[in-house]
Amino acid sequence: QVQLVESGGGLVQAGGSLRLSCAASGGTVSNYAMGWFRQAPGKERQFVAAIDRSSGVRYSADSVMGRFTISRDNAKNTVYLQMSSLKPEDTAVYYCAARWGSWSMNGIDYWGKGTLVTVSS
Repeated sequence: QVQLVESGGGLVQAGGSLRLSCAASGGTVSNYAMGWFRQAPGKERQFVAAIDRSSGVRYSADSVMGRFTISRDNAKNTVYLQMSSLKPEDTAVYYCAARWGSWSMNGIDYWGKGTLVTVSS
């Protein structure tokens, strides 16, 4: 059983930056494709970014492309989401996700409990 714990959320002004971390235990992130999702109040959870297991290919939602970057440090068993040029509409709870094998938005095996990001205008 893999546990994912997100950290790094907080309050930031529009235009600012944050780096989220997702630390894994009970499993090795190098065996999983890893992703980030977010859920704003009153809205459905939406995909943000992902990184494939072996190829390192990255995927990003159009809304964050060029502003958010996903990366992984297999030695630290951690995945990161570097967020810059933040906008108030980026305000949400951000969730880390792990999927065995290649990335797909279906068939997520593990979810973290989330970390709140609030962007003030």
